[in-house]
Amino acid sequence: MVDMDFRGNKLLAALAGDARDALLPHLSPGAFAQGAVLAEAGDVVEYVYFPLSGMISVVVVMKDGKAIETATLGREGMFGGMAGFGPYVTRFRAIVQTPITALRISATQFGKAVQKNKELQTLCISHNELLLIQARVTAACNALHKIEERFCRWLLQTREITGSDTINLTQEFLSEMLGVRRTSITDVASRLQAAGIISYSRGVIRIIDLPALQRLSCECFETLRVQQAV
Repeated sequence: MVDMDFRGNKLLAALAGDARDALLPHLSPGAFAQGAVLAEAGDVVEYVYFPLSGMISVVVVMKDGKAIETATLGREGMFGGMAGFGPYVTRFRAIVQTPITALRISATQFGKAVQKNKELQTLCISHNELLLIQARVTAACNALHKIEERFCRWLLQTREITGSDTINLTQEFLSEMLGVRRTSITDVASRLQAAGIISYSRGVIRIIDLPALQRLSCECFETLRVQQAV
């Protein structure tokens, strides 16, 4: 049974009473396994998700099937918020990166609530802007920074969102998120493990030396962290 406590999501917890009351009766809890696709590129978003734990990745998918992550969402955010302004066709895939629990509401019901409440309208717009900033920073990071820096940044982001030093993730999944070959992930993971910074075995990464990981990461982790705190 998934805990219905809306306070697990920071956006819901920060809403004023009337805005929150417009959503709570229509929210339903659920648990979603790693790899579950919440929305595919080209889909009309049917549900808006407010994560309570775990992480969602927003992924751009190319015609040849290759994909790369542009943004991540956890308990500080939501997926599908722009559905508050009418039928919303997503141009990205939303996939569960680490298992999540979430409260979700139908896009139709969410839209009705947003239309009647100024605070919810502002929430949708400001959160969408944060996702755009995250996508821009991630695009710059992918273009300008070394794989090792990006790998460390991704681990720090995931730790920040999930609150755990242990991350269950295969090299294949991680290579797709970073848009690099699996062998590149293997090489980086092996070097970090040899240096005692992480341990990696059978799809489980454990952060051992956080300060060292922070030193090896590019500046983008702190940039994104500051933006989310604003």
